[in-house]
Amino acid sequence: MNPVTETFGSMVFNDSVMRQRLPKEVFQQVQRSIIDGKRLDSAAATVVANAMKDWAIEKGATHFSHWFQPMTGITAEKHESFLSPIGGGRVIMEFSGKELIQGEPDASSFPSGGLRATFEARGYTTWDPTSYAFIKDGILCIPTAFCSYGGEALDKKTPLLRSMEAINRQTMRVLKLFGNDQVTSVKTTVGPEQEYFLIDRAVYEKRKDLIFTGRTLFGAKPIKGQELDDHYFGTIKPRVAAFMKELNEELWKLGVMAKTEHNEAAPSQHELAPIFTTTNIATDHNQLTMELMQKIARKYDMVCLLHEKPFAGLNGSGKHNNWSICTNTGVNLLEPGETPYENAQFLLFLCAVIQAVDDYQDMLRISVASAGNDHRLGANEAPPAIVSMFLGTELENILTAIEFDEPYGNTKKELIKVGVHVLPKFPRDTTDRNRTSPFAFTGNKFEFRMPGSSASISGVNVVLNTAVAESLRQYADELEQADDFESALHDLIQRVIREHKRIIFNGNGYDDSWVREAEARGLLNLPSTPDCVPYYLAEKNVALFARHRVYSETEIRARYQIKLENYCKVLHMEAQTMLDMAWKEILPATSRYVRELTETALAKRSLSPDTDCGFETELANTLGALTASAAGKVRALERVLNELPNTDSLTLARYYREHVLKAMDSLRVDIDEMERLTASSFWPLPTYSDLLFSVN
Repeated sequence: MNPVTETFGSMVFNDSVMRQRLPKEVFQQVQRSIIDGKRLDSAAATVVANAMKDWAIEKGATHFSHWFQPMTGITAEKHESFLSPIGGGRVIMEFSGKELIQGEPDASSFPSGGLRATFEARGYTTWDPTSYAFIKDGILCIPTAFCSYGGEALDKKTPLLRSMEAINRQTMRVLKLFGNDQVTSVKTTVGPEQEYFLIDRAVYEKRKDLIFTGRTLFGAKPIKGQELDDHYFGTIKPRVAAFMKELNEELWKLGVMAKTEHNEAAPSQHELAPIFTTTNIATDHNQLTMELMQKIARKYDMVCLLHEKPFAGLNGSGKHNNWSICTNTGVNLLEPGETPYENAQFLLFLCAVIQAVDDYQDMLRISVASAGNDHRLGANEAPPAIVSMFLGTELENILTAIEFDEPYGNTKKELIKVGVHVLPKFPRDTTDRNRTSPFAFTGNKFEFRMPGSSASISGVNVVLNTAVAESLRQYADELEQADDFESALHDLIQRVIREHKRIIFNGNGYDDSWVREAEARGLLNLPSTPDCVPYYLAEKNVALFARHRVYSETEIRARYQIKLENYCKVLHMEAQTMLDMAWKEILPATSRYVRELTETALAKRSLSPDTDCGFETELANTLGALTASAAGKVRALERVLNELPNTDSLTLARYYREHVLKAMDSLRVDIDEMERLTASSFWPLPTYSDLLFSVN
């Protein structure tokens, strides 16, 4: 047997393992729980727990953990051993159904946005049977949701599961209108492409900014960057190839379908893409992927950087979220069909996405907002901060023909009547790709390119699922009351195209004219986190999530607070790191070099008064002036930090953007110029050239 197929999923308690180890009736209960969301009774849970424990122990596990995703953006786990005392100094290995279903971590020690006070410690983790348990580092990891004592969601998984149920509920209503009775459930699917940088561990450990913040706060432009386009898809270096090989092997054991790997555009930048799977599982898998990337990189004396913009002036790293809707019968609802009804169904779901992106462009922007991603959006192949959609010329022309009741194409003379005529066939992926589009149709899915590389994909998919569910709810409400379904369907699609076509843009998102055009269209331009986060509390957004039972208003307000608090904390940490590096490393180093230049000039003149010391004198003067200017800007940065207002989170976030970030940017200009002029033997930090070309 092929070693890959033999080991794939070997560390996962999946359907195959459960079918072998569980009684038939218990296995069927688990399947109903996974597919239909039915609750597993305690007796069945005990049987599952015992089988899971036996399997894990056979694989070398000694502990179990409720593996959850708090609002830190990373995963959390608390390890509990299977040991249970039986007297006489002896133990047995036990794992109960109660331990499987529920745990109790400290809820006050994670971000809660005010949902939990320090003295309100109780929280619960609850087993998510839709995502398989797995073994990692000898620990049986059980994917769980995490909620407070009062039932509020404190994690990324709970709202995602709720949003998946919301879109399932509304999609089923629409499918029944088309006479589709075979489908019993619908799930969204995602394939998240993950970009990252690999640099040598030795140079990384000499940069406090990378260690503390994940990005370089200083750094002059390297002699060579990505100008020659010679890294993209280039030959993979041996050390990187070895890392990728082990990463694949470890991911495959965990059931992660890692498929594509290649060099990205910037030096030392790479990408990994998996085959799509159910959104909930894809989210779990992406968290595992990021964790393993960082862990395995260190085995090869490298460090994996997941920050959205670790190097100024070069490509940032994103996480392209390839999203679609599929039925349990295997039909992709975003794929054109062969019959008039199939095409009408495709058009209706396409319209649902178009309307969702237009109506909730603010929430999509919020879902990718962070201090790190603010640096990335709109630069070096990242999409702009203005949300728009790319459909391609052919599909857009079809929508235009429907909107205006016009013939489509040169040979088709009759009007396209939705639900009556078969649409002109257009093979998948015939349209050009638009790398500047935030939200692009790519044949049978949408590629949302705005998410940052370090973020969980949960947030963006919660918004996508819920917003599209809302479009479908409106359509179902209208069509269920229609006397003539086909006419009502045609009129509905035509109206949606007319009212929401402003969000469709196939042009260059980097062009300055697009900013003006987007404004004329009434689209939002929200370049920074403090610009977009207030929209969290817009009445329509609060109503959206409450209506579909994805977030309560209390949960939305908590996430609003967490977004702003995180933004402020990140910028504060970055500013403090800049100050530390400037005072303790950079300014002393340049001062020593200025002294060296001055002493060299004096020594030359002492030997011969007529000696030309123009080089040393001019450079010493230039660097001396830069050092003095930088020192003044260091004090200015200290001053704005000392003057932080004691105010609400939004005002504080705006202060950080307007004062702290600007002071940081100003200081960087001087420091980067000092780096360019200071001799390598004196400069205390690895340069961009050192970092980007450190892995050989």
